[in-house]
Amino acid sequence: MGAPIPIVFINLASDTARREQMEAELCRANLAGTRFDATRWTQLPPQEQALLYSENLNSLGYHQPLVAGEKGCYASHLAAWQQLLCSENDALVVLEDDVCLEEQLPEVLSAIRELQMPWDMVKLIGRDHREKIRSRRPLCAGVTLVEYTRVPSSTAGYVISRSGAQKLLASRKPFGRPIDVDLRFWWENDLTVLGVIPSVISLAETSHSSSIGTKSSGTSWRGVWRKFAFKWALTWGNTRANRQRARLFE
Repeated sequence: MGAPIPIVFINLASDTARREQMEAELCRANLAGTRFDATRWTQLPPQEQALLYSENLNSLGYHQPLVAGEKGCYASHLAAWQQLLCSENDALVVLEDDVCLEEQLPEVLSAIRELQMPWDMVKLIGRDHREKIRSRRPLCAGVTLVEYTRVPSSTAGYVISRSGAQKLLASRKPFGRPIDVDLRFWWENDLTVLGVIPSVISLAETSHSSSIGTKSSGTSWRGVWRKFAFKWALTWGNTRANRQRARLFE
């Protein structure tokens, strides 16, 4: 067996309570992990912001502009993916700083490391048996590896491979949607996103007070139409792509 997959958790320097909670979670799970400095969007120079976020892509592909916290969140994940590519590692576990680690996580990470099939990302949290699944196979004791019919949105915890990082960095700089939404459009960059059931991380109490910020939920007819058009594009694109992709586990 090879070396364990390295683990990082994304954390703003000012969120010391979340950092301490994550360090305690990792210690309790007997896992080694390091803090990854989150990007505070408002502290980036305008030139760098323009390289990362496209208002034009946002207008074409999403129903409302992103707030600074959403942009900073995406930029943080992009930086984590880049760190993977700059390393000699084959994969990276990326956690946000508002999660709890379940008992089976270490065993699941070991099993993912040994997978002998193509994958770009394995989500560690979902809605479990409410998810829409195309196919499944055993991963380790009590845990199933699944191929989604419809990829869930959470980015609270996942494992990303080098191929996944390469695809995402090549296709998502600049970005125009929130990161959790962009990952659901997996066919745009031929991303193979798998998951585990049951989830092996869960959201902590701190997740109820998001560090991303809030946005207006406009109710104009134009806003309602744009949201409907976005949902239709997601549903139709997902359906068409699923028809074209052969099942991985067959």
